[in-house]
Amino acid sequence: MDNFEISQKLGTYAKVLELHEGNAFKIKALASAAYTLKKMQESILDMPPEKWSEIRGVGKTVSGNISELGETGELQALNDLLVQTPVGIVKILQIKGLGPKKVRSIWRDMEIDSVDDLYDACRENRLVEVKGFGAKTQAEIIKNIEFMLANEGHFHYARIHDFAMDLMIHLQEQLPEALFECVGDFARNTDTIERLDILSDAYPKDFSVALHSLGFTSNDDTLFANPSGLKVMIHYSSEEEFEMNDFLLSAHPEHLKLLEFDEDEFEAVEEVYNSRELHEIPVEMREGNRELDWAKKHTQNELVVFEDLKGCLHNHSTYSDGLHSLKDMAGACVKMGLEYFGICDHSQSAFYANGLKVDRLQEQWEEIDMLNAKTQKIKLFKGIESDILNNGNLDYEEDILKQFDFVVASVHSNLKMDEPTATQRLIKAIENPYTRILGHPTGRLLLMRQGYPINHSKIIDACAANGVCIELNAHPYRLDIDWRYIYEAMEKGVLISINPDAHQKEGLYDMKWGVKSARKGGLIKEMCLNAKNLAEFEGWLSQ
Repeated sequence: MDNFEISQKLGTYAKVLELHEGNAFKIKALASAAYTLKKMQESILDMPPEKWSEIRGVGKTVSGNISELGETGELQALNDLLVQTPVGIVKILQIKGLGPKKVRSIWRDMEIDSVDDLYDACRENRLVEVKGFGAKTQAEIIKNIEFMLANEGHFHYARIHDFAMDLMIHLQEQLPEALFECVGDFARNTDTIERLDILSDAYPKDFSVALHSLGFTSNDDTLFANPSGLKVMIHYSSEEEFEMNDFLLSAHPEHLKLLEFDEDEFEAVEEVYNSRELHEIPVEMREGNRELDWAKKHTQNELVVFEDLKGCLHNHSTYSDGLHSLKDMAGACVKMGLEYFGICDHSQSAFYANGLKVDRLQEQWEEIDMLNAKTQKIKLFKGIESDILNNGNLDYEEDILKQFDFVVASVHSNLKMDEPTATQRLIKAIENPYTRILGHPTGRLLLMRQGYPINHSKIIDACAANGVCIELNAHPYRLDIDWRYIYEAMEKGVLISINPDAHQKEGLYDMKWGVKSARKGGLIKEMCLNAKNLAEFEGWLSQ
């Protein structure tokens, strides 16, 4: 099991235990551990068990639960509770905004035990009759149910990437003479994946044998599913038509529509683009989203790559809610060959994340000065991830803000905003003279939480007018700013910074997912803030 699966089990256990009014201290410990593990990149099962107690939220009891999960993949105590709990109630617990206490009320007071029945009750305005629920809550539950149902069966791209690569290696070993290629959404590095599509010239029955040996099940020789629910679709092609079928299956239909071509006209992909007087458009950009305009000005060689990154901005340490010290985080950047490191722990209003009061800021600044004096291998910059308050102000007074090297301004609270409110809140923060980077602009969590709606064009215009860079938060659950708006930002002269939002050393490598998303949007090296070398970055800071 990986950390994500363990986190899911512990989180479910905490919710079901609270649903049945279990021990409050145990519930809190389980929820805390689930939250921590969800953010950890290093596999906890690869760590010595005696080290587990050093992880925030993992005490003796939770360690026992993790050991059991590592050995059996199950929690017997959770299974015992699930026997007493309708399957539909467990699913209702997954709906954003519904805690165990409210779910217990829905179950006991309204005798609702399925998502469908809850959805109907909301649509019929019956939920407002229950104590603790109002019209706004009911409307929010409807929206969250629809969001959950629309995303069922989807996986984060980063979560299945290594699995897909391992699968391709396995298939090649099983069928060494065959051709294989990942196509479809996976080939385009889409944020989330519903199905893994594979093109091959191998016979379907040969494929079936190879996949069944890995535990896949199927009803035919083309569509398979693994135990975690990931679907794999096999597409057959002759060797002669392989290249063109690869192109047709990997490009989004909207991209093919933009090209307006007859597939029988061409034998090679290069010919398709040459016929339109275009450079060949990279696979990840074939989405039907202004990539033809992009290709008239740029070539594939200009796209940012991971090796272009010279610095790492927006990172957390043990000063707030990070798992590793400032020194350890900076040392990990040195091993990555980076020239500079920006620390951006949470600001004072983020009490839930141990946000920094002024006295602790002074302590951190002193450590940064000491580390910079000791090493020439990397330069540390004094940043902060300042909460954008409800009125659009930043989270410190001016005499503190002016002492930071740079400020990343982000929204973390009161996310239930309409578009005009959210847009104006962000614009006011952007216009603050101390804001240099706008952090994760919509606050979305892919497959888990919709972002608050914003007018992207107005936000980009405000950043252009105020010299503010926009973050592409590289955490694979965020990837925010959405790649669809990167080209517009570039056209208006707004830089994009690929930031990992790392809360531990391993999280620094999340920038690779950010690069993939940036390339989808056509980000060129020249317009990537942290592709600047140290001298260039310092020049940008001094502007």
